[in-house]
This record gives sequence, C-alpha cells and structure tokens, in this order.
Amino acid sequence: MSTSVSESNSSISARYLGSLFSALLAGLLFGIGLLLSGMNNPAKVRGFLDIFGAWQPALMAVMGAAVLVFAIGWRLIGKRQQPLFERQFHTPTMSSINVRLITGAAMFGIGWGMVGLCPGPALVDIATMNGDVLLFVLALLVGNRLAHWLIGPAR
Repeated sequence: MSTSVSESNSSISARYLGSLFSALLAGLLFGIGLLLSGMNNPAKVRGFLDIFGAWQPALMAVMGAAVLVFAIGWRLIGKRQQPLFERQFHTPTMSSINVRLITGAAMFGIGWGMVGLCPGPALVDIATMNGDVLLFVLALLVGNRLAHWLIGPAR
C-alpha cells in the first residue's frame, strides 16, 4: 500500500513540476515574442490601430501567426485524451455572444486604443518601471477586481 501511495505522490509531484515548467516556458516564449514583434511598444500598437491615418500593418503578421499557431494547437489537443501535466483539458464553455461580451470587448478595445497596451504586453513592460505602465497595470487590476465584485465572474 505504501508503494502505491508513494507512486501516486511522485506522479502528482512530476505532474505539478511539469505544469510549472510548461507555464514558465509558455510565458517566456510569449514575453520574448512580444518584445521581438514590438507589441509591447504602445506607439507601434497605436500605429497599427490607426487604420485611417499613418497605419502600420506589421502587427497583422504577429496576430496572423498567433491565430495559426493556436489553430494547430487546438487541433492537436483534440486528438489527446488528457493534457501532459493536468488531469483534464480546461476548454471554454461559453459560446454565446451577449451584451456582457460585447460591452467587455468594446471596453477592452477602447482601452487598448487609448493606451496602446493590452494586459500581456503591459506585464512584460512592468520591467521597464515606467510610471505610465505601472499605473495602467494597477488600474487594470483594480478594474478587474471591481468588475468581478460588482458583476461577478463570467459563466
């Protein structure tokens, strides 16, 4: 019996360490990709969003590549019974387009256009210790918690 418990504990420990390592690797790839593509540069992002002015379409390639990589990954996980480091896949359950989704998307887009940062690049830019970035991340966290408290989590 103790061998079974020991094997079970080592399996859980290996799964947990694998999960941590894969999260670390994914975060590093994401952060490096943001830096290399310039998506952490608010001026470049605003230039991309300025389709009626001095439009800079280069970020379209970044977004296209992200969609392609995701589509391939999504197809591959559909062929697996379970993830490598978890007991089950955590796939989206919401499929309806409603007022909450449209309102949230509009607010996200307005904020992205005003600042030129979305949450991922802002987290990468924390390392710059730029006051505007730090204030943006603080406001993002406060807004997230307020929405969670006032409206509740998405279901």
